Amino acid sequence: MFSQALVVRVDSIAHHLQTVFLFTKDDIRITLIPVTIFALSFTIANQIQDPEEDRKNKPSRPIPAGRISVSSAADMRWVLVPVCLMLSLWYGTQALLASTTFAAFTIWYNELHSDKMGLSKNVLTAILSGCLEVGGIVATGSSNSCIDEAGAFAVALSSTVFATTLHAQDFKDEEGDRLTGRRTLPTIFPKAARFSMMFGIPLWSYGLSHIWKIDALSTTAFVAYGAFVGTRFVVYDTVGADKQSCKLYSVSRNVI
Repeated sequence: MFSQALVVRVDSIAHHLQTVFLFTKDDIRITLIPVTIFALSFTIANQIQDPEEDRKNKPSRPIPAGRISVSSAADMRWVLVPVCLMLSLWYGTQALLASTTFAAFTIWYNELHSDKMGLSKNVLTAILSGCLEVGGIVATGSSNSCIDEAGAFAVALSSTVFATTLHAQDFKDEEGDRLTGRRTLPTIFPKAARFSMMFGIPLWSYGLSHIWKIDALSTTAFVAYGAFVGTRFVVYDTVGADKQSCKLYSVSRNVI
């Protein structure tokens, strides 16, 4: 009896998973794969810059783990640039512009070492994220589609939120960043950076809820979660706690 019920439950779950897949089947080809390729080009460009830092902060990454050499990763990084540009051209002028901007700012961020400074790192990463968002929005439309005013406003807000809260991801790497000389907001202003999380995340949660006219109950939930996440950065400051807070921050950013 139990085994029959289990089989029925598994079949039901499989049915619903297939339904979800069918809803997003076309999006995998037209959105997920292109955005993943663009993100990969930036990630590789970033990780070939300072493998020594990754050995301290993120030893599981491909280069410090010995899965690929720096030179081979560099070759892949530059091959992906024309691939991304040609792929974006297929989606239209606006996508090509976003791709070109993405490629230029990737060089500014990595090869020109602007990621070594806290403020420029936040701003440039937000711009790069905005380019990915524009490309993703355009890719979901018809051929040569353009982003509308509402979409552009949403991307601008998202990029601004990212620029002012991105250093949430730097707390967990603070020790390694100090050893390698990387100047992030947590290494330059350790206390102020943590308090900016406590106030910034809930304020953005409230502001965005107001802008998009979210109902009172949802607004309260968003602000409460943002306050919880922001307060964690101040109350708990160990590496393990910062890693967990960073994960919770990622959830809050995707929600707001």
